[in-house]
Order: sequence, then C-alpha cells, then structure tokens
Amino acid sequence: MNDPLGDMLTRIRNAQMRGKSSVRSPASKLRGWVLDVLLAEGYIRGYTRDDSVPARPEFVIELKYHDGAPVIRELKRISKPGRRVYKAVKDMPSVRNGLGVAIVSTPKGVMSDAQARADNVGGEVLCTVF
Repeated sequence: MNDPLGDMLTRIRNAQMRGKSSVRSPASKLRGWVLDVLLAEGYIRGYTRDDSVPARPEFVIELKYHDGAPVIRELKRISKPGRRVYKAVKDMPSVRNGLGVAIVSTPKGVMSDAQARADNVGGEVLCTVF
C-alpha cells in the first residue's frame, strides 16, 4: 500500500456510503493523529485500537450520522505521496469558507487549520473534511 492515510479516508467514505456504523482500518501513528483531529472536530463518534492480533493492530472507527445522513459530506486527500502540498500559515486553505476543516501536519503535530493559525505554524496539508 503506497498511501496508508488515503486508504483510511477511502474506507471511511465507502462505509458511510453504505450506512455502516463502524469501519476497521490498520493502525499507525499518523492515522491515529488524524482520527484525533476528526474526533475533536466532531466528525466521528470515536475510535478504539484493537490489538487482538498483535502483529496487525487495527482501529475500529465509529462513524457519526445526523438524521440518517453522514456527518462527513466530503473527505478529500490533498497531499499525496507523489505530490506533497505544503502551506505557510498565511496561505493556509479555508475549507468551504470556514465550515470545513483542513487537517495539517506541522512541526507541532497534526492539527486542524484553525489550530495551526492560532499556533502561527504552517505545514503539510493532509486532507480536507466538510
């Protein structure tokens, strides 16, 4: 697998299209940090780490719905392995005029675009969520 984060985002999109309550994805530090931001911004109910098979830990991601519709309407990967996208704090993208969130990997950790602006730090734009 060349793009583990893209794989997790696709699993979330596909599970929500099918109306699933949860989805499983292989665990990694970066995926966990992105899930922390999604949880803090209210886009997922929660997630747990399943270590029942020690060689292959997984995250069980609980998806969130409002009136039967997925809370996440759009989930898009921005920075890809073949083309990394870096932005300074003054050039940080605003998703849907501030209604959405851009998840950014900065020297201070993975955070939302609003948090990156507050901390006055730029970085790699991983994905956008609306």
